Amino acid sequence: MTSKSREAKMTKTMSTFEEFRNQVTRRHFFSQGANLLGTAAMASLGTQAWASSKSASSLAGKLHLPPRAKHVIYLHMVGGPSQMDLFDYKPVMQEWFDKDLPDSVRMGQRLTTMTSGQARFPIAPSMYKFERVGQAGMWMSELLPWLKKSVDDITFIRSMHTEAINHEPAITLMQTGNQVTGRPCLGAWSSYGLGSLNENLPTFVVMVARSTNVEQVQAISARLWSSGFLPGEHAGVSFRSAGDPILYINNPPGVSREVRRTTLDGIQALNEMNYEQFGDPQTETRIQQYEMAYRMQSSVPDLTDIAQESESTFQLYGEAAREPGTFAYTALMARRMVERGVRFVQIYHNNWDTHGNVAGRLPDQCRDVDQPCHALIQDLKQRGMLENTIVIWGGEFGRTIYSQGGLSHDNYGRDHHPRCFTMWMTGGGFKPGAIHGETDDFSYNIVKDPVHIRDFHATVLHQLGFDHERFSFKSQGLDQKLTGVLPAHVVNNILA
Repeated sequence: MTSKSREAKMTKTMSTFEEFRNQVTRRHFFSQGANLLGTAAMASLGTQAWASSKSASSLAGKLHLPPRAKHVIYLHMVGGPSQMDLFDYKPVMQEWFDKDLPDSVRMGQRLTTMTSGQARFPIAPSMYKFERVGQAGMWMSELLPWLKKSVDDITFIRSMHTEAINHEPAITLMQTGNQVTGRPCLGAWSSYGLGSLNENLPTFVVMVARSTNVEQVQAISARLWSSGFLPGEHAGVSFRSAGDPILYINNPPGVSREVRRTTLDGIQALNEMNYEQFGDPQTETRIQQYEMAYRMQSSVPDLTDIAQESESTFQLYGEAAREPGTFAYTALMARRMVERGVRFVQIYHNNWDTHGNVAGRLPDQCRDVDQPCHALIQDLKQRGMLENTIVIWGGEFGRTIYSQGGLSHDNYGRDHHPRCFTMWMTGGGFKPGAIHGETDDFSYNIVKDPVHIRDFHATVLHQLGFDHERFSFKSQGLDQKLTGVLPAHVVNNILA
């Protein structure tokens, strides 16, 4: 290639690059210009606004209300636990065994493809014994002997409901407030609103616990802990349940901490130049991620060293807490995380989708979570942390009273049921020993005090110090909210 042709090629390349740079710069100018115009308008009204992505990356504790909590531990039972086998006692159903669910109860409700083709919808009463426990007289299943001991610390909502009937939209709605993926989850909103308490650990951490029974696990992906349209720093950081908590966080062999620091400083300088030139908020997120990873090299080993825990702690959580990956281990880790300032811990426990073999699967699921849930509540309580930590337990929907597939007195299956299900929460200003909501004799329809997922989100945000109507983020020209545009209400009856 001649020098003239090389010069022409270089000129063309530079021209293409300049065109790209100018286009990107124009896009950022207009997007930032909109913010600047908004800032000027808000300033004229005497109201604070944020003029750039850097200053709007977090509200950092600019609360609307006096907060009752500053941490959340959310225990999501993936698949949908069976409310009538655990919390929603329906003794009259024993008289309905194998009788058809009345049309007057079903009222043409949408069914999944798993049962829509059934010729009958035979009633399957719970095979498990129930006991009335606690000062409020909450009915609880024999499958949860440990949790019964904490019943006076717990608020039960037996009237949760949703529109989603299949797992993907249902779990997405439960986590993000919308059935369509791509929006920020509750943990990301909490991170954005509250900011960090420990610069050496993520604000929002996710763990996926290993189930003992794996007959029918559901897919769980990072979209559930996405930051959506919020700045990328608010996405959940996934800790692996076994092995190294975070891949590639440690230096490779032969690379000292000093060399890593020098390398990061060079990379950061290049990223800063890139950010100044193009204004891409993802570049800022990348800078923060590199720095967080560097700081976590020293903080994570201390966090995950459970050998520091006392024997009494392992007696409380159970021997399974010594084994990385178990639900008991993740529950103990959740306490250690909030103790060190992590704002939001999300734990997923799979295989609650009991379309069949309830007798073989549900006891395994309950054994996995029963003692650890009780232990987590009591551990937080005795350390004085429960009063400012909300613990949430629940799935994405409930189960049907009618059987899917074969039915006998000692085994059956249950399909998805969005019209009513049970969740519980404790700590963080929730009323201890409370029972909210009521369903009909079939645990099929709500007859008192319904609570939609939007109401649940509004209530959690309220306890963290945010008015869900005002807690928003500008995206695509709209003030986006976790609770969306439909009415949502704080459930004041369950607040202390």
